[in-house]
Amino acid sequence: MRKLVLGMTVTADGFVCGPNHELDWFMRTRDKSVKDWIEKSLWEGGVHIMGRCTFEVMAPYWVTSSDQLAEPMNRLPKVIFSKGGFVPKTSYGDTTGATSPYAFTWANAAVATDLVADITKLKQQEGKPILAHGGASFAQELVKHGLVDEYRFAIHPVVIGKGISMFATIPHLIDLQLVSSTPFVSGAIINIYTTKNN
Repeated sequence: MRKLVLGMTVTADGFVCGPNHELDWFMRTRDKSVKDWIEKSLWEGGVHIMGRCTFEVMAPYWVTSSDQLAEPMNRLPKVIFSKGGFVPKTSYGDTTGATSPYAFTWANAAVATDLVADITKLKQQEGKPILAHGGASFAQELVKHGLVDEYRFAIHPVVIGKGISMFATIPHLIDLQLVSSTPFVSGAIINIYTTKNN
């Protein structure tokens, strides 16, 4: 069995994005030490899962990126969740430019249509953790169906007043157990929680 880890960037007042899905606020305090932590965390995973919309934004960006997170983002296999099905492009990036040697992991991403059943199958496999990437809507669905075993919140010292919460659709209270808390000079803090039933 392997666990599902949901990593999300969160404001100090608990939103994962603004009301119109704005994300510009988190760059204000995302320093090198935070990125180093995120990179280490990504290498701990065995597969990336995400919704179709997040996939379509990430795929063309990461395959040509020189960002320090590009290697783990590109190297790990992907599973896209789309209720209506989805066919990834046959290739991503400019083949005459800085295309990652791991671009095939995006082009050959597996597609899943049944969130609960397919994640249950993934969890039953042996291997490193399943790393889930939001999209607020995708994160909400994972939370609503009780599929998350571990939350990794990168909490930034920014208050936006209104926005979208990943917990907006939960059917009941969720008890969490704090595993670790890592502060950074920028004021950001990463808290890791497990669900108490795990």
